[in-house]
Amino acid sequence: MNRDCETNFACYDKGMNAGLTTSGRKIGYVRVSDKDQTEALQIDALEAAGCEHIYGDHGVSGAVTDRYGLNELFECLQAGDTLVVWKLDRLGRSTIQLLQILNDLRDRGVNFHAITQGIDTNTAVGQMIYGQLAVFAEYERNLISERTKAGMAAAKARGVHVGRPRLSKTMNKALDELQKFRVLEDD
Repeated sequence: MNRDCETNFACYDKGMNAGLTTSGRKIGYVRVSDKDQTEALQIDALEAAGCEHIYGDHGVSGAVTDRYGLNELFECLQAGDTLVVWKLDRLGRSTIQLLQILNDLRDRGVNFHAITQGIDTNTAVGQMIYGQLAVFAEYERNLISERTKAGMAAAKARGVHVGRPRLSKTMNKALDELQKFRVLEDD
């Protein structure tokens, strides 16, 4: 196994780059949160599933949305490809985050397969499970919105200012004074 990429990105390449310009490929993604963990189990499962190329992030939390390996993977994926992960939680932590990723894949014509959960959008059952995930993610979004609105209403009822912080009289006066000044350019 060659690690030929940057430190935050694990590019597991066993000479399988030949087909990277065609679509219909199985491309894997691995992630471990702790720098002391190993990706070996995930890599073995992805190779057994027929992945031609495997991208990954080592020592990166799933809560982090901007991951180097995942970003590189998304740049590589083409319509007709299948993104394969060992488990859903390797791809993302929250239901909303997962749904956003899965929606992006679907919009791009990329299929998805989570090996241990048996989710494969190439099958009718996988599409049904994907649809159920979408329903739960929408429910979660609605709950978050309701809680936020309820919290803001409760704060307002207690007299707490909701929104941007108000500037003090001193700050307002300083801003007024600052607007009177002109910037002189050097010749």
